Amino acid sequence: MSHTVTITRTTAVSSGTAVYVNSGYLSTTPGLLKLAQLLLGAACVGVVGYYMDHGGYYSVSPKAELFYLLIAVTFLIGTFCLLTACLVSLSTASIISKTIYEVIYHGIACILYLAAGLTLIIEVNHYKNTNSKSYEAYLAASIMGLVMSALYLISTFLANRSYRGL
Repeated sequence: MSHTVTITRTTAVSSGTAVYVNSGYLSTTPGLLKLAQLLLGAACVGVVGYYMDHGGYYSVSPKAELFYLLIAVTFLIGTFCLLTACLVSLSTASIISKTIYEVIYHGIACILYLAAGLTLIIEVNHYKNTNSKSYEAYLAASIMGLVMSALYLISTFLANRSYRGL
């Protein structure tokens, strides 16, 4: 299967040294989705990481909390690597979208974020009537996880279309 590859070059000059950045990628739908996933993923990790101090009293199940944090950190790092590769390399953004890698990556991220978000929201609702300071924060984190799942679902759909050449 042959594909046409188009490379857009954007040069940013800093201190007399040419640094090649494919900033045009951020104006595409997959680029914007990856940026949104990166920023919202950082917020997910930040919220759960900040409220994860147990001190002998659990405001939510530590297993659900740890599972959510594991998924959030894993895909934050993966998305950061993908976005950085697409921004730094002139041809990566156009070549990697033609492979099955993005379809598999975004599909797995969608499923695992959905599982982590649902697990956390169910566990948070078990502790709803306690006087926990972190109830709202964990509820917000679980909702952000469900939004992340939707973002990765859209990315999976777009990556599949690009892979199939549609």
